[in-house]
Amino acid sequence: MLTLLSIIAIGFFLGMRHATDPDHVIAVTTIVSQQRKLGRAALIGAFWGLGHTVTIFVVGTAIILFNLVIPTRVGLSMELSVGIMLIVLGTWNLTSFFRAVPSGDNRDPLVHSHAHSHGEIVHTHTHVHGGESHSHPTPAPIVAMDRKFRSGHVYQFLRPLFIGIVHGLAGSAAVALLILASIRNSSWAIAYLLVFGIGTIAGMMLITMSIASTFHFVGNRFEYVSRRLSMASGLVSVAFGLFLAYQICIVQGLFSAHPHWTPH
Repeated sequence: MLTLLSIIAIGFFLGMRHATDPDHVIAVTTIVSQQRKLGRAALIGAFWGLGHTVTIFVVGTAIILFNLVIPTRVGLSMELSVGIMLIVLGTWNLTSFFRAVPSGDNRDPLVHSHAHSHGEIVHTHTHVHGGESHSHPTPAPIVAMDRKFRSGHVYQFLRPLFIGIVHGLAGSAAVALLILASIRNSSWAIAYLLVFGIGTIAGMMLITMSIASTFHFVGNRFEYVSRRLSMASGLVSVAFGLFLAYQICIVQGLFSAHPHWTPH
C-alpha cells in the first residue's frame, strides 16, 4: 500500500535516476563542455531540470485529471524531437571545434591556442603564426550567439531551459502512465510529479557540476585533450541523435501505416 511519504521518497530518487538517462547526459554535456564555473554549471543543470519538470507536470496533470490519451504518432514525434535536438547540439559543438582548426599552408606555421572568457563561457582561440600572418578563425555559430545574447546571462539559461522542455515532451507520457497504474489518488499523483521533477533537477545539477569540474581539471592541465573532449561530446551527441531517429522513424515506423510506440 503506497503512502504519501513513500510516494515522495520514490518520486525524488526516481527523478534523480531519470536525470542520468543517456540522452539527457549527452545533451547537457554539449552545453557544459564550454563551461568552467561549477556554480554556473549547476544553474545550467537546474534550468534544464526546470524545463523538463514544467513539461512533465503540465502534460502529466492533463493525463491524470482528464484521462488524456497521447496518440502513437504524437508520442513518437515527441521522442523524435529529442533526437533532432541532440543532432543540432552535437553539430554546434563540432562546428565550434573545426572552425578553430587553422587551414593548411605550404609553410610550417607556428600554432598555439589559449582560452578566452566571454561572460561565463570559456572557449579557445587558435592562432597561426607564419611569416607576417596572425589569423583568428571565424567564431562558430554557438559562440557567436553566446556573444550576442550574453547580456544579463539570460540566454545562457534559456538554452538549457528550452532543451529540458523538449526532453520533457519525450518522457512525460511514460511518467504519467506509470502514475496512473500505481497511484489511485489524483492529488498524490500530482504531488509525485512535483517531487519527481525536484529529484530530476537535483540529479541534473550534480551531473552538470561533475561534467564541468572534469573539463575544468583537464582544461587547466591538458588544453589539447580538453578540446578533443569537447569534439567527442559533439560526435556522441550526433551519433546518438541519429540512432534515436532511426529507431523512431524506421524501427517503430513513425511514417508507416502502423506505427508502434511504447513509452519509456
